Amino acid sequence: MKLSACRNIEDLRKKAMSRLPSPMYHYIAGGADDEVSMQRNTDAFDDYQLMPNYLVDVGKIDTRTSLFGKQIDLPFFLSPTGMSRLFHHGKEHAVARAAEKFGTYYSLSTMATTTLEEIAESSGGPKIFQIYILKDRSLTTEFVERAKAARYDALCLTVDTAMAGNRERDLMTGMTIPPSFGLNSLMSFASSPSWVMNFMLHPKFNVENVAHRVDALKAGSMGLVQYVNEQFDRTVTWDDAAWLAKQWDGPLILKGLQSPTDAQRARDIGASAIMISNHGGRQLDGAPAPIDCVKSIRDAVGDSLELVVDGGVRRGTHVIKALAAGANACSIGRPYLYGLAAGGQPGVEQALNILKTEIERNMALLGCRQIADIRSDHLVDMG
Repeated sequence: MKLSACRNIEDLRKKAMSRLPSPMYHYIAGGADDEVSMQRNTDAFDDYQLMPNYLVDVGKIDTRTSLFGKQIDLPFFLSPTGMSRLFHHGKEHAVARAAEKFGTYYSLSTMATTTLEEIAESSGGPKIFQIYILKDRSLTTEFVERAKAARYDALCLTVDTAMAGNRERDLMTGMTIPPSFGLNSLMSFASSPSWVMNFMLHPKFNVENVAHRVDALKAGSMGLVQYVNEQFDRTVTWDDAAWLAKQWDGPLILKGLQSPTDAQRARDIGASAIMISNHGGRQLDGAPAPIDCVKSIRDAVGDSLELVVDGGVRRGTHVIKALAAGANACSIGRPYLYGLAAGGQPGVEQALNILKTEIERNMALLGCRQIADIRSDHLVDMG
């Protein structure tokens, strides 16, 4: 299937599956434990219906909105996802350039295979740097200073990774980081010759933002991954988040919150936004779907925080439902990774164009000319 023939995100998923070795594909597609939360993230949107208004002039649709202090052209942006080199040799550059082309934020992960400085140089679009509060606080401080120097527009603190979730698919497929050609996965690599060829032609695989910290180990990529894993701190508290807010002194997004109480605490420590997220169902299985959390959080914080629905978005109608529920925007992860795996930057652009086109079409069908026209009375909760 050609990229141009991919008419929806599901088509891109299938194309990505056909191109990737099994371990890489399931690393994108999998979740924790029984994957209940992962599946629920998307299914939950079906519990809400859209109530249209007709005889409205919808000759021109405007999808622009304001988020994190900037105007963007779409009511969604690209979430931070680690190690894009796993899926395509274009790495994070391909994703950032696609986001710039569509006028929306690209979020770079601490676990990226490209440095934050390189992304700042290669993309002039709005950018977010995703960060953790690590055991080595000096490394966290270094990231803040580097993000300031590279003129990132916002900082995103991920808070739901006190430890890694139980991702059983990765154990079943023999997934390793960096990829290794072991017996468990040999057949899947053999069935993906284009991926293997590009991996051989572009073999560099590093967690680039921390590589300088472990050069003395001379342990290669595996040493880098081990170093980062050992840096995750299970003792991080709200006091640490407040410390980071002061260090950054700019738009701060807390990613991974789902409860109204935590949202209020985020506001109180100086956050300007939260990404309502269960990490794509990859951490605590059984956690609620982000779309189901929006109304209670909006009721708790009023207009004091910007809210982003992060998880399960596969259709333009999902974005519209989230906005009607009270979110300011959505973010996407798997959809653009499927596009990246399917065809590099053009594949990411195809994913963004699919969602953009669906949003424009369904805003017109709903009777909304601009994002501000999408209101709570457009949403019917069937639960």
